[in-house]
Amino acid sequence: MPSTITQPDDAVDVPHGLKGVIVTETSLGDVRGREGFYHYRQYSAVELASSRTFEDVWHLMFDGVLPDAARRAAFTERTAALRRLPPDVAEALPAIARAGRASGPLEGLRTALSLLGARAGFRPLYDLDAEQRRTDALSACAAVPTLLCALHRLGRGLEPVAPRDDLPHAANYLYMLTGEEPDPARARAVERYLVSTVDHGFNASTFTARVIASTGADLAACLVGAIGALSGPLHGGAPSRALDTLDAIGTPERIDPWIRERVLAGERIMGFGHPVYRTEDPRSRMLREIARGFGGPLVDLAAQVEERVEKILAELKPGRELHTNVEFYAGVVMEQCGLPREMFTPTFAAARVVGWSANILEQAADSKIIRPSARYVGPPPAQPVPTP
Repeated sequence: MPSTITQPDDAVDVPHGLKGVIVTETSLGDVRGREGFYHYRQYSAVELASSRTFEDVWHLMFDGVLPDAARRAAFTERTAALRRLPPDVAEALPAIARAGRASGPLEGLRTALSLLGARAGFRPLYDLDAEQRRTDALSACAAVPTLLCALHRLGRGLEPVAPRDDLPHAANYLYMLTGEEPDPARARAVERYLVSTVDHGFNASTFTARVIASTGADLAACLVGAIGALSGPLHGGAPSRALDTLDAIGTPERIDPWIRERVLAGERIMGFGHPVYRTEDPRSRMLREIARGFGGPLVDLAAQVEERVEKILAELKPGRELHTNVEFYAGVVMEQCGLPREMFTPTFAAARVVGWSANILEQAADSKIIRPSARYVGPPPAQPVPTP
């Protein structure tokens, strides 16, 4: 007779996808979806994006405080010095770019980060003290934008542009991407976007990074796993897809028929809806403001699409309130700032690597491995093994 299927004595039933399940405690920040608010440490993330630099927020996430002028200068100098790649890592990038030409820089970043971690001698977090973990995290976060820009340019047959120590983080990112010193307004717009996407609760990639960190693995391994989670279109891969939606619509008179057809077919409208927010995404609100500051036909079309989608959904799907999420206006802003679409999600990663790393450092201080259980629903065991 088959044995009775049992669960572990300490098993606890939880919602599908772990929705609403609290798995740990964190002092890094939170998302309050019903209020339409999220924060880094004790500060509003949107307010930080409006008033502080990327380096300030990086310091806040790693060290728990916003820096004064002297600390900002010291931190900026230290991180700027870490932007340059070891020669053997830089020499390997052309081959990585060629191998990943069809998939893009984000996929190449996984390989490049593994190489960087090996070259830098990253050791298991379990074996390191807090200061060495922080040092590794600073090195990785500073190098990621350089790796991404180099992989992008090599993939297009261009030479990489070396980082500059005298430029702030966001301006240097645009400089390495284009080879030209960026317009200050566009550099600031990108900086505000980067700050607004540093962290966002226990999203899939952050949770992945913390699970790997809980095993005591090295920092590069944790970040590679997070990048793998981010690459999925249901997580970080939507900014360019949301912009593709605007391209497909094309003109204002096509908005209603295009949207109605897809809603009635049960298709998802990219750039709308969020698994946590039940109100307007505060990041979208901020990015809409930035986009309107630039103006132009794309912004006008985006505003009309946003208005009509919400009204059509209210009509066809009553009770299902959906608003734009961060990806919708992020794509518009990045397009206005001259970023190529294949770099939208990598740019997201260039910011989120700081949040991932802060979470990795926090998780590494807890030596308990994350080891959940699963309910077995296959054929009842134990059955006789058939003879061949």
